Amino acid sequence: MTQSIVILAGGGPAPGINTVISTVAKTFLKDNYRVIGLHEGYKNLFKSNPQVVDIDFIWADDILKQGGSALKMSRYKPKDDEFNTDFFVKNNVKLLVTIGGDDTASTANRISKFLANCGVPIQNIHVPKTIDNDLPLPEGMPTFGYYSAKDAAVRLVQTVYEDARTSGNWFVISAMGREAGHLAFGMTSACHCPMVIIPEMFNKTEVTLEAILNLMVSAIVKRKLLGIGYGVVIISEGVFHFMTDEEIEKSGIAFTYDEHGHPELGNVSKAHIFNILLQKRLKDLNLSVKSRPVEIGYGVRCVQPNGYDLTYCSLLGYGVKRLFDDGVTGAMVTANSLGEIRPLYLKDVEDENGKIKPRLVNMHGPKADLIFKDGLQYITPADYEAAKKYLPNPETYDFKKILNW
Repeated sequence: MTQSIVILAGGGPAPGINTVISTVAKTFLKDNYRVIGLHEGYKNLFKSNPQVVDIDFIWADDILKQGGSALKMSRYKPKDDEFNTDFFVKNNVKLLVTIGGDDTASTANRISKFLANCGVPIQNIHVPKTIDNDLPLPEGMPTFGYYSAKDAAVRLVQTVYEDARTSGNWFVISAMGREAGHLAFGMTSACHCPMVIIPEMFNKTEVTLEAILNLMVSAIVKRKLLGIGYGVVIISEGVFHFMTDEEIEKSGIAFTYDEHGHPELGNVSKAHIFNILLQKRLKDLNLSVKSRPVEIGYGVRCVQPNGYDLTYCSLLGYGVKRLFDDGVTGAMVTANSLGEIRPLYLKDVEDENGKIKPRLVNMHGPKADLIFKDGLQYITPADYEAAKKYLPNPETYDFKKILNW
């Protein structure tokens, strides 16, 4: 029976998925492997009749530069008791290629261990995908899709900033990012926005709605002192990951709740929440400032990959074959700027529960130091006297005091 590989994509879309699928397929087809594309990821893998596509060169070539994913995706996480060997034995699978984030990688590792224990050993190689850029790759090495999503997001932020200048308004932008603030930080550094709020900033104090509001007001008043009545604040939605349910409910927003009693944040606009709270705070301070919410996330996940990601994803795709030929398994494929392919073993980046640890924005790195020290605009002690025109207690809105830096 012909040896085969199976490719699946998990989690949410990111630019470059199709480039990876295309490159992996072409490379293995060249060596006469059967290439199976599995729709809906892990949701389908253990079903009796999973939906698949036999990928040939023409199909692979057609999808190379498309946005989105030609293979339907799913966030489904199978339980251990759902595992079986049927698909792998029936199709003589030698390699499971997973494209996704930390959850997708962790599940692939569990499946691989299960199959080995059942006497059906296969290799599994993970391709690190997420616009959040939060997989623990070496410093400076992005997850694929991040730069394409960032480019699209930057164009949106530039347009919003022009709207702010033209209309004399402030805009509150919420950016995707489950736990890490890479996307929000990248957008801010590119567009010179006066304030960014990411969870990593709260490394010396807890994340609260009060602190977030004070940071927004700090930028607004600082700009007033500079004679500027408009601006943009970017907030990573990841800040919610570090709040308690009680803190989130302080927002006063009418949430729906999941089966565990937690607020379902995915059903509401985070930008709307922050903007409503900001409007209330500005009214309490008698500050006449108009603000509007903008959500950036779903609109950038399925854009066409840019030149960087087209090349990067191709290198990762070729790298899958290289690692497979070298007998590597249980690893993420990495490619540096020179095109050097190396494995990053999942066992080296997972915690005691087998969960892949996220990579956060390096707050001690030179880029963060430049942005937070020189790039943002906020109240400092030198502004206290002038700020009394707008604030009864300017020190409350001192950037460093808010964050306990």
